[in-house]
Amino acid sequence: MEIYHCSIKIISRGKGKSAVAAAAYRSGEKLINEYDGVTHDYTRKSRISHTEILLPAHAPRKFSKRNESKIVY
Repeated sequence: MEIYHCSIKIISRGKGKSAVAAAAYRSGEKLINEYDGVTHDYTRKSRISHTEILLPAHAPRKFSKRNESKIVY
């Protein structure tokens, strides 16, 4: 039997954290932070069985990629 778990955390740049680094780590991908130019490469991380981005039906398809950072409000 599978047990599902959801954990939500606030990642604050003001506290020295990087949302891009956190996304790269959790997904096991290589992402470039456009804010400071730092590359976060976690492609060698093992034990990641599945990653997925869930979007509402009306969300633009460009947000289905983790490296999309151009959010305009």
